[in-house]
Amino acid sequence: MPLYEHVFISRQDLSNAQAEGLIEHFGAVLSDNGGKLVDHEYWGVKTMAYKINKNRKGHYAYLRSDAPAPAVQEMERLMRLHDDVMRVLTIKVDEHEEGPSVQMQKRDERDDRRRR
Repeated sequence: MPLYEHVFISRQDLSNAQAEGLIEHFGAVLSDNGGKLVDHEYWGVKTMAYKINKNRKGHYAYLRSDAPAPAVQEMERLMRLHDDVMRVLTIKVDEHEEGPSVQMQKRDERDDRRRR
């Protein structure tokens, strides 16, 4: 099955438990439609570059999935209809990287940028 990475932003006035509950909910949608949630990360509340629906901050979540296209389309459809989800981004990848995402790594663990 194809591999996907999803990032979604939910409203800032949700609690951390409610935001993590959204991850579980959308993971269940994937599994109900024949896919599986490989990994997920809750990135926390972050400030956005511009306001979305009058919100300056949002709860960021990252999902890695192994699912057929119809399951991903259904999950995206439900995310766009959900009142608490403000933005969704889905990317098809060739393989999932091992370990935590770049967002969750400490600054010292990241590769150094090339010197000018």
